Amino acid sequence: MQNSSTVTIIPWDSTEPPSESAIRSILAEENLKPYAWGNNPGDVYQAHTHEYDKVIYVIQGSITFGLPAEGKQVTLKAGDRLELPAGTQHNAIVGENGVRCLEAHR
Repeated sequence: MQNSSTVTIIPWDSTEPPSESAIRSILAEENLKPYAWGNNPGDVYQAHTHEYDKVIYVIQGSITFGLPAEGKQVTLKAGDRLELPAGTQHNAIVGENGVRCLEAHR
């Protein structure tokens, strides 16, 4: 079971990227209801927080999340999962091919 105060990154463990339906199935097994979003190459999200726990899967492209409190950045690509606890400050920049994600809230 995940500690709700820890940022968790789970890399996709296959050379083939997952389909959107496969990711939706994974999230449904966790009783999560995802929605899709995407951004253009180079789009930037300034540092912010949320009042809810967030689960993000990258479906296509890439996005780099900055985690100032941890002093690190992590780039997610197709299939990678980010679990972001409520109140975690983060920022992001979209990769050169844009990004499409599925996101759900706990």
